[in-house]
Parts: sequence; structure tokens; C-alpha cells
Amino acid sequence: MASNADDEFSSLQLQGGDITRQVYRWAEDAEAANSVRRHLRSKSFSLSRPTPEEETMDINTIRVPGGFRRDFIRRTAGSPHPGSTDGRAKASATHHQLHTSSFLEFLTLYGHFAGEELEEDDEVLGPDEYFSSEPWDEAEEREPGEDSALLRPETPGRRKRKPKPRGGTGTNTRTGAALLLLKSFVGTGVLFLPRAFLNGGMLFSSLVLLAVSILSFYCFILLVNTRLKIEGSFGDIGGALFGKHMRRIILGSIVLSQLGFVSAYIVFTAENLQAFVLAVSKCKSFIDIKFMVLIQLVIFLPLSLIRDIGKLGFTALVADVFILLGLIYLYYYDVATIVSQGGVSDIKSFNPSTWTLFIGTAIFTYEGIGLIIPIQESMKEPRRFPGVLAGVMVLITIVFLSAGALSYAAYGSATQTVVILNLPQDDKFVNAVQFLYSLAILLSTPLQLFPAIRIMENELFTRSGKYNPGIKWKKNCFRFFLVMICAFVAWGGADDLDKFVSLVGSFACVPLIYVYPVCL
Repeated sequence: MASNADDEFSSLQLQGGDITRQVYRWAEDAEAANSVRRHLRSKSFSLSRPTPEEETMDINTIRVPGGFRRDFIRRTAGSPHPGSTDGRAKASATHHQLHTSSFLEFLTLYGHFAGEELEEDDEVLGPDEYFSSEPWDEAEEREPGEDSALLRPETPGRRKRKPKPRGGTGTNTRTGAALLLLKSFVGTGVLFLPRAFLNGGMLFSSLVLLAVSILSFYCFILLVNTRLKIEGSFGDIGGALFGKHMRRIILGSIVLSQLGFVSAYIVFTAENLQAFVLAVSKCKSFIDIKFMVLIQLVIFLPLSLIRDIGKLGFTALVADVFILLGLIYLYYYDVATIVSQGGVSDIKSFNPSTWTLFIGTAIFTYEGIGLIIPIQESMKEPRRFPGVLAGVMVLITIVFLSAGALSYAAYGSATQTVVILNLPQDDKFVNAVQFLYSLAILLSTPLQLFPAIRIMENELFTRSGKYNPGIKWKKNCFRFFLVMICAFVAWGGADDLDKFVSLVGSFACVPLIYVYPVCL
């Protein structure tokens, strides 16, 4: 006898109905069992049955004709797709935040220098695994679908470097981002500006410094706007738009600029420590600058082996405090010198013989593009970053202009390459400031070296040294080699620090700030 359901619709009336009869009977029995369970549950439980989540269809919905296909389409739409901007946006929403609530957490920005993932990731590898040189593909994280390969083509043991979670939705406020930018831009460059003003002349240097500030801000904004549209680091953006060779060129420029900064810092520290020893010993002890470079080499060799950037936190904090104290005292003594001598010293509006040196030094002073992307990522509202950057650029331009102009006005043609050397060397407090500032730059040098080391290691080494002492020592020797290269370059540029700084700014910083952002 046919059931009531069959009175309304009988599968036997369909073509081949006797063959498919058992399928329809199974569906009817399942529906009846579900209705009984719902009835029993309603008696024992007062709350209503929860509805399935939007992203997941229940089994009864999938059973109906076309249900499996609809479920697949919904799952695919909800997962990130390599070529989809929306997919990247959704994926970024689940990324962990890049916190910067304290100074020590500011160091995490150097672990994401220029947006690159530079933190040590060897711990994710097993004893027989190694990193592939191929870039990570987001499609590998996608839920398998109809277009997924059944077998992985990868060789056993080979893994691609998976990017660590990025900080697309951080917690940093505009004030916090402004402080981070100030920490990034204000460093040793401000101490080279007085000598640079001597090379260029007061009027020429002031106008060019303003022009460099405006042009740098424009290029920073170009990079920021591109970063808002294309997810990734500075190098990744170049690779996405112009291919893998552009990515390598950008990373090479970053490495070159960081190594140039390290070499300049070594010479700067050597000159200041030499003057400090002369002052303390009352000119009885003279230590050659090149010997000071060797002393720093001995210090930096073990520091270069540090793989956890958080361990550099104390040295970086002390360095920033010493730099701030040195700047405050420099402002005070410049004003006191101008007042005591009854006006400015012998200055020129334009120096036709050495004006070109000023341009390179000015560019060196404004180089901070490596931390633009990570600071933007750390913000709660990244789209407000351009306004924050504009305010900071105005502030640091005032600081740079005032520091360079005041010191040049105070000392005139006698301005030293490092302006601290113009302070009275028989003053104990000046000696203390000189030593602390030198120590500050000495302690901050490993932080500048860290991005260059990690970028090159990521490109050259694929296997982990965690389980292989041979690989570990190859990496250690490579780090020693980079430090010795920096010391060798510093040795060669020790006699002309102002020209060396200008060369670093012109050769290494110009492409990073003024060429690549415009191309992107």
C-alpha cells in the first residue's frame, strides 16, 4: 500500500522509478526520524534548536539536488583566493596584531623591517626539512576544492616559508604611531647636519633640506597608498607589480643601505671615542681611529649572533635616552655660544665648492622608509597614517633645520664633521655627553645590522641549523663576514666621514626613497 507521501508524489511515476525507489524511501525514513527527534527534544529542552552557521550548510540542505555544489561555492567564496583582493582583505582580518604599546615592543618593527618577516623561524622545521626558495602561495592554505591537486608535487621534507601573521589591524593610536616615527627618524644623522650646512651654505642648505623633506614625504605617501591596495612587504609589492627580480633589487637596496648605516655608525663612534680619550687623558693618549674600528669589530662579532631581536631591547632603550640627552645639551650650548660671542660666526649663504656633499647628507638624515610599512601595520586605523606622517615630517624638519642652522651659526667654518667635537673638551659634562652619545650609537648599531643579516640569510640559507650544527656555523660565519665587511668599509672611510655619509645617502638611500616608490 502506498503511503500518504506517495499519494501526493510517487517516485514510481518517474522514468526508472523502480530503480530509484529505495533512494526516495531512504530520504522519507530519514525525514521521519528527524521529525521524531525534534519532537522529543522540544519536550525535554525549552530552548530552540540553534540554526546552522552561515558558512556551513547542514546535512539536510546538502542532500537536496544541487546542495553539494552550493555548499562548495559558499566555502570557496569564504576562503582567501590567490588572485582575489577581497580574499586578502578577509584573511588580513584574522591576522594577529602587531603590538607596539611599549618601547621594547618597538623592536618588533625591526623584525618586520620594510614589511619583511625577519624573525627567526627555524623552529618550525623538522630534522629533515628545509625551506624551499619558492615564495609562499596563499592557495596552499585554502580548503581543498574541485581544482585542488590530489597529490602534492613537493619533495618530502621541503617546505615553503610561510609568512607570519601580519599586523593589518593593529592597536596603535595616532599618537603612538607618531612616537614610533620620531624614534625611527631621529638618530645620528642630525649630528652630521651642521657640517653639511658648512658644505652647502646656510641659505642653500635650508632650502634644500625643506625640498628633501617634501619630496621624501611625497614618496613615503606613494608607498603607503600602494601598500593599502597590495598586501605585502616593500619587496613583495615590487615583486607583485614587476616580478621576482624587482623584489630582489629592492631587498638588495635595503641590505646595502643598512650596511652603509652600520659602517657610518662605526666611524662616528670611533671619532667620538678618540676625542673622548684625548680629552680625558689631557692629550697624552692618542688612539688611532682605525684601532677604534677594530675594537668595535670585536664587540659586534658576538652581538651579530643574536637571533632574537627582543634581546637587543635594553641596548636600544639606553641608546635612545642618550641620544635625547645629547640633543638637548647640544641645543643649549649652541644658543649659549651664539649669545656669548655676540652673534653668529663666519657663515656663507652658498658654498660653491662643496655644496653637492650636503644633498647626500640630507637624504641620509631622512632615510627611514624601512619602518614606514610596519608602523602603518601597527595602527588601529592605517588609513589615517598619512596625516600622522605629515605631522611627524613637519616636526623632524624643524628639529633638523634648527640643529643644523644653530650649530653652523655658532661655529661657522670651524664646524667639525661630528658637531659634538666642537663642544669644549675640557668640560667634564661635555666629556660625559660625548661618551654617552658614542655609547648610544655603539649600542644601536646591532639593531641596524639585524635587518640586513636576516634578509640575506632568508635568501641564501634554506635549511635550519637547529638540528644541524654545520648549517648553524655556516650562518654564524656568514654573520661574521658581514660584520667584517662593514668594519673594512668603515676603515676605508674613516678619514672623510662627511664624504662617506654623503656617499651612503646618495648611492644607497636614493633608490629606496625616490625611485622604487615612484615606480610602484
